[in-house]
Amino acid sequence: MSTDADLLADRRSLRRRLTFWRVLAVLGVVAAAVVGGLAWKGEVPGSLTTAHIARITISGFISGDRRTLDLIKSVEESRTVSAVVVRVDSPGGTTSGSEALHTALRGLAAKKPMITVVDGVAASGGYIAAMGADRIVARQTSLVGSIGVLFQFPNVSHLLDTVGVKVESVKSSPLKAAPSGFEPTSPEAREALQRVVDDNYAWFKQMVRDRRHLGDSEVATVSDGRVHSGRQALGLKLVDEIGGEPEAIAWLEREKGVARDLKVRDWRRRSESSSFGLWSAGEALARAAGLDGLAATIARAADQPVGLRLDAPLALWQPAATEK
Repeated sequence: MSTDADLLADRRSLRRRLTFWRVLAVLGVVAAAVVGGLAWKGEVPGSLTTAHIARITISGFISGDRRTLDLIKSVEESRTVSAVVVRVDSPGGTTSGSEALHTALRGLAAKKPMITVVDGVAASGGYIAAMGADRIVARQTSLVGSIGVLFQFPNVSHLLDTVGVKVESVKSSPLKAAPSGFEPTSPEAREALQRVVDDNYAWFKQMVRDRRHLGDSEVATVSDGRVHSGRQALGLKLVDEIGGEPEAIAWLEREKGVARDLKVRDWRRRSESSSFGLWSAGEALARAAGLDGLAATIARAADQPVGLRLDAPLALWQPAATEK
């Protein structure tokens, strides 16, 4: 009889424990949702509600996506952002995307003290982004420059001939939809594309001339498409100082009157799938718990692009493959 009573008591105790953990799990999910939502709005302690220096990271392929442009606008309109550090680590992207990003950063620089830190690569469109600030700091071994424009397209016409496939088209004019990867590029189509590339290249060089205050001979020296180390870039006037974020912050304090000891806080794009989700909730919880390293890792994972379109003129550095 006592055995049955003990078994019944154990079952009741087990049910109570299961109920406790189920309720705790539900509360955890609710807490994650609440904290994530508040963190995005900047309403949790130690987030974005107090005066701080905003860090905007420009990395990977630059497409001028709307989320990045909206982020820059949000930083521009924030009353708690005292200054901005733009961290650039990008080989470039489309010329139109780079232009849109540069324009947005120039608008931000007109409202907030801003400086660029080249943390790795600022090549082609990445350098266009770096020039959004009035001052550029780069590490000694950073790669800077690659001032030029590229238009690439695959041509599979020989492959189609080999397998016996012919693609036919009816055009309103010979240069419509040219070049096409399904047929050899005509001299006329190549010439038309070259004019587009040359015009984009002239625009890029004019931006370098104006933003970096270079003479014609200096622009000619730096705009042959090659990349330069940070130390070389300093001598060529493509950057202003060797260093990293500490040097950038010191300049903001010294030259722009930014208050000392302000925290540097990351501003990141909203999740692409939704304005609030598991990624943003996880990042918010990690940051609220003081786990900034984990929060940064989650944010980087959430920001990874799912696909790229390379169907426009590119301001992109592409190192040639070498064989060993």
